[in-house]
Amino acid sequence: MTSIRPSRADDIDAITALLETHALPTADLAASQVSFWVAEEDGRIAAVVGLEQHGDTGLLRSLAVSPLHQGKGHGQRLVQSLEAEARMRGITGIVLLTQTADAFFVRLGYAMVARDTVPDAVRDSAEFRSLCPASALCMLKPL
Repeated sequence: MTSIRPSRADDIDAITALLETHALPTADLAASQVSFWVAEEDGRIAAVVGLEQHGDTGLLRSLAVSPLHQGKGHGQRLVQSLEAEARMRGITGIVLLTQTADAFFVRLGYAMVARDTVPDAVRDSAEFRSLCPASALCMLKPL
């Protein structure tokens, strides 16, 4: 049985390891204001996603699914949970950067946008400034 839940402080090591498995940024996790949700299966973290809020715009960060758990819908359920939480927080749009998952996010309603159309607060985030390469695609979904 899989459950989706907000992360707890004792999840950080498992979250970091999963992100590193997928070569996703972890350098700023301790200092950032990222809220994480995890998909837990049989007591283990199978997938993770993060939300960083910048005013009324959310930055989706760090969607990663363990190779053993891919293809089970964990990623889609986590993104849906993140979007529901974002709406409750008054966020009106979710932005993300990706190098590999654009087709996945298109299926979930995200569209490519130019980086310079993203609000300044998001562009000033560590993810946009330095953690993700300039070659990463920028995507947006209005909520």
